[in-house]
Amino acid sequence: MNRFTTSVGLILLIGQSALAQMPQDPPASFYSRNSPKDLVEFEMMTWPEVYRAIHHEGKTTALFYTGGTESRGPQNVNGGHNIMARALVKVIALKLGNALAMPVLPYTPNDASPQVTGTIGLTSDILALVLERVSEEAIVTGFKNIILLGDHGGGQPEVYQQVARKLEEKYAVLARKESRIQDVHVYYCNDVFAAAQADFDKYLLLKKLPTGSHADISDTSMMMYLQGNRRDYTRLDLLPVAVAVSGPVPSGVDGDGRQSSAELGKKAFDLKVNYAVRQIRQLTAAGN
Repeated sequence: MNRFTTSVGLILLIGQSALAQMPQDPPASFYSRNSPKDLVEFEMMTWPEVYRAIHHEGKTTALFYTGGTESRGPQNVNGGHNIMARALVKVIALKLGNALAMPVLPYTPNDASPQVTGTIGLTSDILALVLERVSEEAIVTGFKNIILLGDHGGGQPEVYQQVARKLEEKYAVLARKESRIQDVHVYYCNDVFAAAQADFDKYLLLKKLPTGSHADISDTSMMMYLQGNRRDYTRLDLLPVAVAVSGPVPSGVDGDGRQSSAELGKKAFDLKVNYAVRQIRQLTAAGN
């Protein structure tokens, strides 16, 4: 009898402990009646709004889009990658319908220069550690699909791939051991950069316009598109010198951005969004 009573008590204790770990819905008083519509930017949401999005609206995909702080020619501001990343990841999240845009990481692998003074960078090892940490934090928060995205090359694709593969394998093992960890996946979405850029380069060639790889017609046009009437992302009066220059004082441009336009920028932007949405849907469908 004592053994039976002890067993029942232990089962009840385990059950209570499990229930204690289950998240509880926030009270109605924690929600504002003045919340903006179409909330998908994690950093612009309150925690009850994030909770509702995850647990009641099915927004269980977290999008981590890295930006970067680097020189972008004499015509573009140094935070251009961050500006583009924030705009892109928000639209991608809205189009997916089941995702939230996580805060953009403003530093990525790069090296500062005493001459072209616009770059503050990380090492690849540091980026890998940061991506791994924020991904696991998002999983604890309740997200099931973690998507890593980046907007330039220089060896970075390997970092995202390695982190995604490492965590995907880790959570596959954990899922076999712990019932609470099920259907957790980490993916790298590379099409938003490589495939979209290749497609845009083909478009430029058809239009008999020059291609490039940095601060060129692609980057500059997208900055012009995003700035609209602000006029503070790109110095339009410097478009005539937005071209590669060799010598003691380089321009920081790899390519030719002199024929950039907001119309071309919209084309480049839309390509990135469409490629990202398509690949993320394919990745998450395959993992479920």
